Amino acid sequence: MNPPLRLALIYGSAREGRFCDVVGRWAAERVVRDGRFAVDVVDPAAPEGASPPRLDERIAQADAFLVVTPEYNHGYPAALKALIDTVGEPWHAKPVAFVSYGGVSGGLRAVEQLRQVFAELHAVTVRDTVSFANAPERFDAEGALLEPARPDRSMATLLARLAWWGHALRQGRAAAPYRGAVA
Repeated sequence: MNPPLRLALIYGSAREGRFCDVVGRWAAERVVRDGRFAVDVVDPAAPEGASPPRLDERIAQADAFLVVTPEYNHGYPAALKALIDTVGEPWHAKPVAFVSYGGVSGGLRAVEQLRQVFAELHAVTVRDTVSFANAPERFDAEGALLEPARPDRSMATLLARLAWWGHALRQGRAAAPYRGAVA
């Protein structure tokens, strides 16, 4: 049996009073329940934040990524962009999946922009996304999802695909180092 995949669960927001904590906890609980991943929460608002060199090491050690992102003004947050841009090669040949939240679009515009960014970093984005439109209305005051059946099914699918890509790409990197630039 394969050892668990090392998953970096990345919070996309550093705003004070952010809703990312609620959605991030929900996502982390599902990842832990799934059992195929060892989770490392990377939070740009934490004291270590997005500062190298520790961030470089954490991204390098990860086999896969799950980004929990809000949508701010039809895009993804600056704190997430700074975190992504702080690290280069450690993103290469690794899968990235998304849980998004926001208003009417549920953060999907942010996800589509992030797909372009991660493609440039030679990362593989998973097609499946879990999205929460009007997110604050979907969770109760304690952070529990009010109608969990559909999001739980979607998350199970996302995690299955992320695990497949995580194992396939980990094996690929072990067999032949990935080089982003070809000489």
